[in-house]
Amino acid sequence: MSLEDLFCDVDEFCQVFLPAWHRQLLTAGTRQRRRASRLTLSEIMTILIYFHQSQYRNFKAFYLLQVCPHCRGEFPNLLSYNRFVALIPTALMPLCIYLHTRRGEDTGIAFIDATSLVVCHNRRIHSHQVFKQVARRGKTSMGWFYGFKLHLVVNDRGELLAFRITPGNVDDREPVPELTQGLTGKLIGDRGYISQQLFDELWERGLQLITKIRRNMHNKLMPMVDKLLLRKRAIIESINDQLKNIQQIEHTRHRSVVNAMVNVLAALVAYTYQPRKPSLNLSQNDLKLLTCAE
Repeated sequence: MSLEDLFCDVDEFCQVFLPAWHRQLLTAGTRQRRRASRLTLSEIMTILIYFHQSQYRNFKAFYLLQVCPHCRGEFPNLLSYNRFVALIPTALMPLCIYLHTRRGEDTGIAFIDATSLVVCHNRRIHSHQVFKQVARRGKTSMGWFYGFKLHLVVNDRGELLAFRITPGNVDDREPVPELTQGLTGKLIGDRGYISQQLFDELWERGLQLITKIRRNMHNKLMPMVDKLLLRKRAIIESINDQLKNIQQIEHTRHRSVVNAMVNVLAALVAYTYQPRKPSLNLSQNDLKLLTCAE
């Protein structure tokens, strides 16, 4: 997607969102006076999202070596790098709402997984200060880490349906009921989501949780369709890999909690614009057969 098209989409959203947001802040009495900026909010959001579509791995290098020299025509009122960084927190709420407008379609087949967002090396946990109040130690199949967990739900087309960011010590099953609100059909997860209570709760809402069994569990019969869907769970693993290695959703250079959350949101928005997402390439007839099969 071109930079111009990206800006047009973001600007159209801001024209609708900002007046409603400001009215709500005035009603609640929480609006504060802020220094006017030469860069508009839509320009700030566009630059943040565009970074995650570029090949740069460092935002400072991207801003100083790509945006400032080559994007003066698109952004004639560019600020210094330090001033731009100071304005990044203003994009937190708008990016969050904008990401919800980019939500995919509920097709009846969804995949769920949680991945770690490491904020520092394990040897530096005791000296780490930036995320000291919010980050926690957690464990994945790859070992212990310090940071957060990103919980994702995607459909068979690789489109983002829901997400949550939690401390690293939160159980993968805890945010599932809230993440899957409004979803129906089949939900495919790994062994970390095994829970009879969770299965019953989702089943009452019309959502079937499908997981493999642990080695110490009794074997049980499973429809062939569910077995095939479990084999396709790698789609969400591919998405997590792309978010970390292409969209740069994870790094250990953050110096602000709010700016770190903005980085995650901008990376997720950039992923939704990706033209070719991991997909099962299912037709409507295939979906009907898979979701209706007993």
